[in-house]
Amino acid sequence: MRHRSKTVKLKRNASHRKALLANMAISLIEHGRIKTTLGKAKALRPVAEKLITLAKRDDLHSRRLAIAFLRQKETVQKLFTETAPAAKDRQGGYCRITKLGARMSDSAPMAIIEWVDQPASDEEAPAVEVAAQEEASTPAPKKKAAKKKASEEVVDVAAE
Repeated sequence: MRHRSKTVKLKRNASHRKALLANMAISLIEHGRIKTTLGKAKALRPVAEKLITLAKRDDLHSRRLAIAFLRQKETVQKLFTETAPAAKDRQGGYCRITKLGARMSDSAPMAIIEWVDQPASDEEAPAVEVAAQEEASTPAPKKKAAKKKASEEVVDVAAE
C-alpha cells in the first residue's frame, strides 16, 4: 500500500531521480518555463517551490542549501536575484502546470511548467518586434528576384 508515500519515483532510483529533478529545476530557473511530461512536471513542482521559499529567505544558509542542491552558482544567483523577488508577495503556488495533450511519438501526456510571477523576459518581446518591423519595412520580393538572390547566396558561400 502507498499510504503516506509522497515521493513520486518516476521509475528511477533515488540518485537518478534527485539528479533529474535538480537539472529540471536548473532549466526552469534559467528559462522560466519548460516543456516536459506531466509526471515529471508534477514531481518538479514541490522541488521548485521549496527552492523559491529558500530564496525568499535570502540568507547565507539558504543560499548554501540551494547551491548544494542545484550545484550551479550562476543559477542560484539568478534564483535569488530575479526569480524570488518576483514572487515576494505570494505565499505559495509559485509554479503553474498547463497540460498540453499527448506527445506524438509515444502518447505520453505533456505539460508546460512555468513560474506564475515570471519576470518580464527581455528576449521574447524584442524578437517579435524586430520581426514585425522587418516584414513591414521590406516589400515582398518577386519570385524571380528571390530565386536569383538564393542562387547568388549559394555562389557567395561556395566562393568563400
